[in-house]
Amino acid sequence: MKFTVQQIADILEGTIVGDSEMQVSKLSKIEEGEAGSISFLSNAKYTPYIYTTNASAVIVNEDFVPDQDLSTTLIKVEDSYSAFTKLLEYYQLIKFNKSGVEQPSFLHESVIHGDGLYLAAFAYVSQNVKLGENVKIFSQVHISDNVTIGDNCIIHAGAKIMSDTIIGNNVTIHAGAVVGADGFGFSPNADGTYNKIPQTGIVIIEDNVDIGALTTIDRATLGATVIKKGAKLDNQIQIGHNVEIGENTVIAAQTGVAGSTKVGKSCRIGGQVGISGHLTIGDNVGIQAQSGVGRNIKDNSVIQGSPAFDYGDWNRSYVYFKNLKKLDGRIADLEKKNS
Repeated sequence: MKFTVQQIADILEGTIVGDSEMQVSKLSKIEEGEAGSISFLSNAKYTPYIYTTNASAVIVNEDFVPDQDLSTTLIKVEDSYSAFTKLLEYYQLIKFNKSGVEQPSFLHESVIHGDGLYLAAFAYVSQNVKLGENVKIFSQVHISDNVTIGDNCIIHAGAKIMSDTIIGNNVTIHAGAVVGADGFGFSPNADGTYNKIPQTGIVIIEDNVDIGALTTIDRATLGATVIKKGAKLDNQIQIGHNVEIGENTVIAAQTGVAGSTKVGKSCRIGGQVGISGHLTIGDNVGIQAQSGVGRNIKDNSVIQGSPAFDYGDWNRSYVYFKNLKKLDGRIADLEKKNS
């Protein structure tokens, strides 16, 4: 789809320096810009590229003044980074602005849905499902019985939403994610075998949550596993049964949170973190990558290590960790002198 520079400037409430009728059809980095693309400049170290870029248009801050001739058209805005983000969001909106039911697909006769539904070929929506306005469901998605999905949600290809799951508004679930599979619950027997504990609870995903590709969120044993509003989960994350992830918490890839742990709001959890079960992680906690958490964490803490402890203490201790061999030799020498 093509847009003129004028149309884009209208969307961004910007002013044009150059050719307002220039057409663009794609987005690009400024250093990789080519004819027909639009880019942006916000970081000063990329300024030299604006004089060499082949992008047809570049979004810049209002105070940008070139000191060389330009071959590109400028769109001047108050904040170029925010404006380009707005343009990306607009591009996404257009990209996923599909509607209608493609065939072959399955939409049970009992399904209730709002306007703007898009159901791609080979998608399956089971009985008693409720879908809000402008829900987009892509190919090979499976939505089981009694699921509720709010307005403006996107379920990408191959995702699985299991029975009784409740999803709020403006939620994006990326390809291959599984929401509502059984939690890992087994009771041991005296002979070393295990009995399956029925997982009869549900998953609740609140508004404005983003769930990455191949992430799994287990249903509760009883009650609910809850992902609260504004949380952002990266790819390949495991959320165990009865876990609660707080508002606006962000979790990086390959992290695992074991059953019944409560993670507070506005936490920042790095990649490959392991968090044990039945813990309480406070609000505004930072957990550095590859940390192992086996105890409760207080509000506003920043921790690292395995087992994880205070980030500052970990950094100071690391000086000793990496010199252990040398320190061991010095201790051995001292012991010889004193023997």
